[in-house]
Amino acid sequence: MTILIRDDAASVATLTMNTPERLNALSDAMLAALQDALDSIAQDENIRAVIIRGTGKAFCAGHDLKEMQAGRQSEDAGAAYFADLFSRCTRMMQTVQSMPQPVIAQVHGIATAAGCQLVATCDLAIADEETRFGVNGVNIGLFCSTPMVALTRNIHRKTAFEMLTTGKFLTAAEAADAGLINRAVPADRLEAETRALAETIAGKLQSAVKIGKASFYEQAVMTTAEAYAYTGANMVQNMLDADTNEGINAFLEKRKPDWH
Repeated sequence: MTILIRDDAASVATLTMNTPERLNALSDAMLAALQDALDSIAQDENIRAVIIRGTGKAFCAGHDLKEMQAGRQSEDAGAAYFADLFSRCTRMMQTVQSMPQPVIAQVHGIATAAGCQLVATCDLAIADEETRFGVNGVNIGLFCSTPMVALTRNIHRKTAFEMLTTGKFLTAAEAADAGLINRAVPADRLEAETRALAETIAGKLQSAVKIGKASFYEQAVMTTAEAYAYTGANMVQNMLDADTNEGINAFLEKRKPDWH
């Protein structure tokens, strides 16, 4: 069975996590498959947007606990394995945000622990109205410290801390209000709504979106003065793009741009 299915259409790459019997857990194999796919897509100029979704009852239930427990069998009680696991997961999450194409999570069922981290990490997210979101590792004695990094960069701090310390789940409506997802939609509209968003982005000038995505994350960790200097330089670079010149001329002349 292929654990991660890639389908390309209309400049959009769809990555489908395909281990429904394990709730699409981020196993060693799944992390490797996602990393390889994202690295490949990042270099593919024909792809302008990415959708990540899951099969079966859930989007993703986080790390594979059975694999983690098996890792304890080594002489160091799993210390080296756990460090490597969280390093590999961190690298995959950071790739989502560093690659030039916007990445959209198409979420259903549940997104828990590192699965919720993946939703928070994606640039955009649309969820089925019945989806639930949690960083509930505390319920089994494992505080979701790495998922916390992405979560606290998306939602209100007190909401995040309550989720982390109590195991409380958010409904899709609450997740939208908190800023974890863009919006919640009926289940029968989830795929179409996600696809429409991806194709809208794919229709924009790719070089502008690439500059914009990088700027979005870089400026967020700068002081206001640093951010204005950085983004101002990026706007100069963007303005000097021949396709941007064409886009502005097309707007002024009330016609569609002829981008190359």
